[in-house]
Amino acid sequence: MELTTVWFVLIAVLWTGYFLLEGFDFGVGILLPFLSRDEADRRVIATSIGPVWDGNEVWLLVAGGATFAAFPEWYATLFSGFYLPLFLILLALIARGVALEYRSKSDRTRGWDRAFFWGSLGPAFLWGVAFANIVRGVPLDAGHEYTGTLLTLLNPFALLGGLATLLLFTLHGAVFLALRTTGELRLGAARMAKSLFPAALVVVMAFLLSAGGSRPAWWGAVALVALGLLGALVATLRGRDGWAFTASAVAVVALVAALFIGLFPNVLPALDPANSLTVTNAASSPYTLTVMTWVAGIFTPVVLAYQAWTYWIFRRRLTGAPARG
Repeated sequence: MELTTVWFVLIAVLWTGYFLLEGFDFGVGILLPFLSRDEADRRVIATSIGPVWDGNEVWLLVAGGATFAAFPEWYATLFSGFYLPLFLILLALIARGVALEYRSKSDRTRGWDRAFFWGSLGPAFLWGVAFANIVRGVPLDAGHEYTGTLLTLLNPFALLGGLATLLLFTLHGAVFLALRTTGELRLGAARMAKSLFPAALVVVMAFLLSAGGSRPAWWGAVALVALGLLGALVATLRGRDGWAFTASAVAVVALVAALFIGLFPNVLPALDPANSLTVTNAASSPYTLTVMTWVAGIFTPVVLAYQAWTYWIFRRRLTGAPARG
């Protein structure tokens, strides 16, 4: 396997890790006003991701850094053409992080809770818009410069992608809260997961089928998305929270895999295929990729081990209000 392909796969893995872990963070923030009855509930919901949310964002930083180093042409075109949406995502992530850090230090938490909600909902939607455009293709000139406008990015397919990730992450967050809490909060999260399932299944599958992939691996990933969502519903109905979260995680992983399988060997397709960025014309030099491969091979296992240890330490359920009836 060529190093350009290795790094395309590695970047896909980094984005998969980010959406898998940050996805339930987004879902928890979106569900905050719908599942909490009082400040005690809101505190439990925020605490459910308190020890891990900042570590989950590391995956985004590493994915961006790896893209910059391995495929500088891709990074340059993407971050210039998608500047405003990415800037809005950055602002939302900052607002969410500040809200999580400061709500426990303030007597008036409503403002922080609103920042937590919108700072979760915005990226959950905009990441889907961004990746839908990456898969669909955007107008690029011969110099690989983006020639469209913001409205070009807000096309129907991209908006469908945004709605798909919004619903999937919200469902993922509901299943996560059912796993991490007890009492009335757990029951409310399970009810929310059940109610979200039909819309999530329909919209996510409509988005993937509209993407129009054709490889057998792509169809396999699409099937895994459907099976993951169905498995999450069945496990939730049976009260098997751990299996439900595992199934929803499979759906998220399979969705990202389907997007990258459909994208390869392009990294940013152009509406005119002659101007597309590929793993070949967007890549760094072989020497740079070789050095990066050695560095990644050494440090990636360390980072994975540390994050796995963090989740193990904070694995216990949080106590909410007792269930009624």
